[in-house]
Amino acid sequence: MTAFDPRALRNAFGSFMTGVTVVTTRAPDGTPVGFTANSFCSVSLDPPLLLVCPGKFLSSFDAFHNAGQFAVSVLAEGQEDVSNTFASRKEDRFAATRHRLDRQGIPVIDGAVAQFSCAVRRAIPAGDHSILLGEVIDYDHAGGAGLGYGAGRYFSLGLEREAGTRQETGAVVGAIVETDDGVLLDETPDGLRPPQVTVQGCASQLETLGTGLTARGIAAEFGLAYSAFDDRRLGVHHTYVLARATGRAPEGGTRCVAPEDLPAQRYTTPAIATMMRRFALETRTRTFTLYLGDEGPGDTQP
Repeated sequence: MTAFDPRALRNAFGSFMTGVTVVTTRAPDGTPVGFTANSFCSVSLDPPLLLVCPGKFLSSFDAFHNAGQFAVSVLAEGQEDVSNTFASRKEDRFAATRHRLDRQGIPVIDGAVAQFSCAVRRAIPAGDHSILLGEVIDYDHAGGAGLGYGAGRYFSLGLEREAGTRQETGAVVGAIVETDDGVLLDETPDGLRPPQVTVQGCASQLETLGTGLTARGIAAEFGLAYSAFDDRRLGVHHTYVLARATGRAPEGGTRCVAPEDLPAQRYTTPAIATMMRRFALETRTRTFTLYLGDEGPGDTQP
């Protein structure tokens, strides 16, 4: 058998973006058990089949491998806390989570975008996991955007689309552009700010931003949406995305600032200063959040 570095292989598998589910059943004594899984797959429509893969490291593995029924709840965006509870919490996970019982008496998660109640067709040993092939005997589909997971972190596609594709008159869109040495910031008489452009009418924000950066001599690849807020004083919506420089930085009008030095800089607005301090903090762990709100208080999403 070929020997691989388990962590490297896990990271490679993790590059496949998935949804997030909570899989539940009951132990032989009737105790409800559950775990977070992105190893979920639809298999067949006729008959309706799906599969999940509980790991042998789970304390509830035997309950799932020998179960006659189980349920799958597809989590909605914003349910990261539910995912984390069933991924790490050891005490009563169900006491900390809103749920109901399906027709089989198996718990399903409230607020999930979809729930599937299944009868086990086969339990197949598979290395350090087991493959549970289940026949769907009932389901509920509430709709909405699901919670995503990829490269070791959550993402909310609905929120990112809202932040990255809003088309408004006079909207400002910019990029926090990282290089090998730091972050590119425009120098203005009022202070520093990320490179940005103003989008008029119904033009695409990202396309306009890309054209504007290219004209400035900045070649960059865009990543996730990072901050979306309304400036109530000016009536202007701002959107900023993460980006990575793919070429040399321009020589004029732009300063490259090391991440640890970002909080000490003078910025054009308090909102920009707050965003750059948050970026400086989050770049230490490379765990970035998405801010939605206005130039004052707002919410960050994992």
